[in-house]
Amino acid sequence: MGVATVNQPKGALYGAQQSFTLATNDQILTAKGYDDLIIAYRHGAPLRLRDVGQAIVAAEDITLHGWFNDKPAVVLAIQRQPGANVIATVDRIKQLLPQLISGLPSDIKVEIASDRTQTIRASVADVQFTLVLTIALVVGVIFLFLRNVRATLIPGISVPISLIGTFGVMYLFNYSLDNLSLMGLSIAVGFVVDDAIVMIENISRHIEEGLPPFEAAFKGAGEIGFTIMSISVSLVAVFIPLLLMRGVIGRMFQEFAVTVCVAIAVSVIVSVTLTPMMCAYLLDSGHGANPGALLRGLERGFVAIQAGYEAVLRLTLRFKPLTMAVMLASVGVTGVLFAGIPKGFFPQQDTGMIAGITEASADVSPSQMAELQRHVIDIIAKDPSVANATGYIGPGGPTVTENNGRLFVLLKPRAQRQYSSDQVIRQLDAKLQTQKGIQVFMQSTQDINLASRLSKTQYQFTLTDVNQDELNSWSDKLFNKLKTLPELADVATDQANAARQLKLNIDRDAASRLGIDPAAVDNALYDAFGQRHVAQIFTTLNTYYVILEADPSFQLGPYALNRIYVSSSNGSMVPLSQFTSIEYGVAPLSVNHQSQFPSVTLSFNLAPGTAVGTAVAAVQKATADLHMPSTVATSFQGNAQAFQSSLSSTPILIVAAVIAVYLILGMLYESAIHPVTILSTLPSAGLGALLTLWAFGFGLDVIGLIGIILLIGIVQKNGIMLIDFALEAERNRGLTAEQSAYEACRIRFRPILMTTMCAMLGGVPLMIGTGTGAELRQPLGYAIVGGLIVSQLMTLFTTPVVYIYLDGMSRWFAGLRAKVWPSRGDHGAGAAETVS
Repeated sequence: MGVATVNQPKGALYGAQQSFTLATNDQILTAKGYDDLIIAYRHGAPLRLRDVGQAIVAAEDITLHGWFNDKPAVVLAIQRQPGANVIATVDRIKQLLPQLISGLPSDIKVEIASDRTQTIRASVADVQFTLVLTIALVVGVIFLFLRNVRATLIPGISVPISLIGTFGVMYLFNYSLDNLSLMGLSIAVGFVVDDAIVMIENISRHIEEGLPPFEAAFKGAGEIGFTIMSISVSLVAVFIPLLLMRGVIGRMFQEFAVTVCVAIAVSVIVSVTLTPMMCAYLLDSGHGANPGALLRGLERGFVAIQAGYEAVLRLTLRFKPLTMAVMLASVGVTGVLFAGIPKGFFPQQDTGMIAGITEASADVSPSQMAELQRHVIDIIAKDPSVANATGYIGPGGPTVTENNGRLFVLLKPRAQRQYSSDQVIRQLDAKLQTQKGIQVFMQSTQDINLASRLSKTQYQFTLTDVNQDELNSWSDKLFNKLKTLPELADVATDQANAARQLKLNIDRDAASRLGIDPAAVDNALYDAFGQRHVAQIFTTLNTYYVILEADPSFQLGPYALNRIYVSSSNGSMVPLSQFTSIEYGVAPLSVNHQSQFPSVTLSFNLAPGTAVGTAVAAVQKATADLHMPSTVATSFQGNAQAFQSSLSSTPILIVAAVIAVYLILGMLYESAIHPVTILSTLPSAGLGALLTLWAFGFGLDVIGLIGIILLIGIVQKNGIMLIDFALEAERNRGLTAEQSAYEACRIRFRPILMTTMCAMLGGVPLMIGTGTGAELRQPLGYAIVGGLIVSQLMTLFTTPVVYIYLDGMSRWFAGLRAKVWPSRGDHGAGAAETVS
């Protein structure tokens, strides 16, 4: 057949003035051409292909089928190249679609079954709305505290300018506006406005004390400049561990961390330059102004809050040991909560898409598999929450065997359906239980998926062994064990070793006498029952394979082998049954490998209400209970493996962030004591974050961990503002430690309350968000808001007490040093002053 149709170069003829390219009709391009092909001569007459068979135009592989809802379809999946903008890529494809459709026959319909960018666009739009809402809330808080339109206008200008500057740096770094960077910008609004608030409040206080605006701006900026620098530098230090994180998680959150750090850096520049200048020209002395009833009411309310705070503060300073005991108790409770809270990986999102894998028995025929898959798609497509359902079967790509199929389910927009994607999956599972002969495994498509291989369900656990039989035995035992665990759902395996096999045992002695070798047997079988490519047709647009096979009516059942003849060395045709016998058995459809070793991967979903940490622990315990031999190696893969990695690095990240902040503060204050005072604000923040996550049904996942690390930076600014003022009052005004601590709390109460409220309102839109992809951002909002509430209630009372005790400790050490080294008296006194 390959000789009868060819496509080879023929050369050219060159004359004195002209040249001719040679061509022949060497290719057969039609089915009729193959039917007319002479394949032999018998008794002087030609024997054509149509005399022994038939050439037809059909699909290359009849085991492949696809459907779009209830219609047969060709499913085309398009993926962007790494680094390409997914939205721009999809927009370009949609622009080209009309041109492509115009070249197709009119009875072929082209429809977009699913578009992942729809959820991406909706998610980005929701984050953009969150960003605008955050800015509006923050500016509103500033107005409530300052009660001055001009003073409110200054941060209202400073925040957009800081964000615009951040966009410029992001552009230089080749960052894009995605979920993570926009989430970082939303959080950064609270940080960006803090610097402006501290500057404006300090300048406003001097104006209220009688200084002209220009002098107040000059004096206030000089006083508060170091505080702003300390806050910002220590805040950036919090992100150093995130910037140094390795692995996929690290690469993902580096962009988030860099975005926030850049916003903070730009904010510092704006706050120490533009903000004081605007204060000097926009603020007025306010003498003679007659505030309205609303402003007077707000002022009275704030005065009452301040008075109440000062009264409670005086009480806590009288009972300092009790206050310290409460703070130390919060440290212990935080540790207990951290150990006991369920651990997760990433929040489960409702992206509006469901992916599924179908699996029938290993010996299912292609026609039966097509019928089963079509019924599954029909049931899914009729669900009221489903917009459309697409599926296909057949080996190739992610489905390596004929008994597997793929499903892609697009749900209606969230506003048009009553149930979440996970609830829809549970409802569909209940409906599909009636479908006999096929299993359906579905999972909600996630924006962040770190699985390196396709599996039937979301989390993967892999066993490897050099001994295939031992691997099969223990993987079966573990599979049956995992199916009994209440923490898991939809436990599945990629082991496919029970396919029916019909084995032909060749009698080699008889075959040798007949002049037949095993290769001739294999060729005869593959010619009849395989997908042998005997030729290839080349056209101007495409290429097509010519496939040799027996008529489908002669391929049904084992009796088809009785019709097979094998050509011997002398040219005679010998029946296959004359020198073979049939043996029935089982064989694997496929053998999977990991790191070149045979492997079996068990996958599972989480039972409702179960955290991934709980499920992982249950799988580890079940594996240990089986006491597998040491030759069977086990490991989590994909999302489960990444969860283990993130869980092991969580304490390291928190400790590293605290150490980084301590070192930075130690350098800024040239002290080993005062950074401890500032860091004493952190346990209460962790306590509030963990309590809030636990109370609202969240585990501690990667997003919640990012929230806790952010809290380290947010909460410490309260301590910095208090310590800065207390040190200045103690050194320059001769106040005692207790007097300076009380005065610092009284004077800094308003800016601390303002900055905390702004940071909190930066997290509220994330916490209450309900748009597409909001589940990914909610733990961050809950952690920040809960941590700030508890921290604000505690640190305004515990920080001054800690300062008093540590100040006394530093003086005691200074006195002890003076006694030990009396010859260094003056130098030691200077050192004591620096340490305190």
